[in-house]
Order: sequence, then structure tokens, then C-alpha cells
Amino acid sequence: MGRMKPTPTLARIEEIALAAIAVLPAPFAAAARQVVLQVEDLPDARMLADLGMDDPMELTGLYDGVPMTEKSTAFPAPYADTVWLFRQPILAELETREGVTLEELVAHVTVHEFAHHFGWSDDDIASIDRWWE
Repeated sequence: MGRMKPTPTLARIEEIALAAIAVLPAPFAAAARQVVLQVEDLPDARMLADLGMDDPMELTGLYDGVPMTEKSTAFPAPYADTVWLFRQPILAELETREGVTLEELVAHVTVHEFAHHFGWSDDDIASIDRWWE
């Protein structure tokens, strides 16, 4: 009987996400450096309530901030923009995606959330994102 692979840690998810951020094209990479990356096991109750969600396993990532297209020097944001990644939902989704690696899924979720920072809506992202077809 083969040994089970160890469950990826929060630090491993963060390492993969940072690698994905590091290869963003130059104009995006500079903007991405202004965003805090947080990796947690699950989203908290406030995040879920804000999104009208009940099941924390449905949320793999979240952008919390003011998109670049809406920022104003007259009204600075009261806190740092943050991209959240949630390990347990990512791992659960990975189980449903045949042929997709952890690295691919984490990179995908990371880039998706950073796209929101750059001002893209879910519809904008879906128009060029062939991942879920």
C-alpha cells in the first residue's frame, strides 16, 4: 500500500502563490507588490456574510480592497488591499479536478484574485479565463 502524500501546509500554499505573483508581467507585478497576501485554512464568518455565502468550502480565494480602477488619492483606503487564499477549500476543489496540480490551482486562484485588484470583474475574468470550461 502506497504512502499518502502529506497535506500541503499554509506555508506551501503561500509559497506557490508567491511564485505565481513573481511571474506576473511587469506592470501588474509592481501593483501586486502593494497587496498583502494572506493564507488561512477557511474564510471567517464576516467574509462569508459579506458575500452572502453559507458554506466556507465554496470560497477558495477573496480580494478585499479597493480595485486600482477605483482608487483615489482624495479618499485613501483605510487598510491595505489583501488577497486571501483558503487552503481547505482549495484542497477540496483540487480533489474534484482531474489532471490539475496543486500548483496550477493555487496559481489560478491567486491570479484570479489579483485580477480583481487590477479592476477586473468576474465577468471580465471569465471572458478570457478558459480554466473552467
